[in-house]
Amino acid sequence: MTKLKPADIAAVKAKGFLINRGTELFSGRIVAPGTVFSAEDIAVISDISKKFGNGKIVFTTRLAVEIAGIPYDQIEPAINYAAEHNLHFGGTGAKIRPVAACKGTTCIYGNYDTHALAKKIHEQYYEGWSDIKLPHKFKISVGGCPNSCMKPSLNDFGIEGHQEPVFDADICKGCKICQIEKFCPSKAASLADGKLVIDDKKCLTCGVCTGKCPFKAVSHDRHTKYQIYVGGTWGKKTRVGTKLSRLVEEEEILPILDKTLLWFRENAHTKERLGAAIDRIGEDKLEEALFSDDLLNRKEEILAKEL
Repeated sequence: MTKLKPADIAAVKAKGFLINRGTELFSGRIVAPGTVFSAEDIAVISDISKKFGNGKIVFTTRLAVEIAGIPYDQIEPAINYAAEHNLHFGGTGAKIRPVAACKGTTCIYGNYDTHALAKKIHEQYYEGWSDIKLPHKFKISVGGCPNSCMKPSLNDFGIEGHQEPVFDADICKGCKICQIEKFCPSKAASLADGKLVIDDKKCLTCGVCTGKCPFKAVSHDRHTKYQIYVGGTWGKKTRVGTKLSRLVEEEEILPILDKTLLWFRENAHTKERLGAAIDRIGEDKLEEALFSDDLLNRKEEILAKEL
């Protein structure tokens, strides 16, 4: 077989195919909206692996699926076969990468439907911005609670679900065994003078206490707010994402993501990660931009500019 040229390897990498070390075979990456594959999807992926690859399937750290051992001349047939079954290869390049989400949808600690939000972001940004070039890769993580299983703080844009406890002292009975104190993992809840006290400095707003008080002294309503982290990276250069100064409402998430991408495109140098640009320009400047509408007002202008 003729040795592949670097241009050939680069061309298929842009389609989601990465060369297997020491070979002329490739692993093709299939991305699922919201990181959820159906049973039918898995069956088709298995078929693709047997028809076009070496029969091996690997899950990536960002919950995509890689089908290994695909010959160069079988890449286009594999792409077409997948598309016939509504599956798509991708997930590489200086653009928005596949959106990763924890299992907050079903997890007992999950404060909201993480898969639904990840799917919405996948459709609106991973797909909707697929033709928009960015200075560097941009990773988005959707986490359900402060347990941080999906590491939102180590992504370019991280979302973390929180539940702020709403305490009504007039309802509190001062129970000898307080269920809020019992279940609080951060030891922020305690009884003092026959009443519950919640230490705001210790409270992680994790939501574990929600619904635990039988008298509803602590709200049983799940009103989720979200902590946003911006500019996190993990690897050779580690940076904990800039933590926005306040929790945000659900309807604020996508506008802030929009503004983050626009800020990144306008301010970062080519091949500069978002976190490095934030450190160069300043966290105060970033937050000022994310909590104002200037970037959205100039969206078309920013997207039209050459990088």
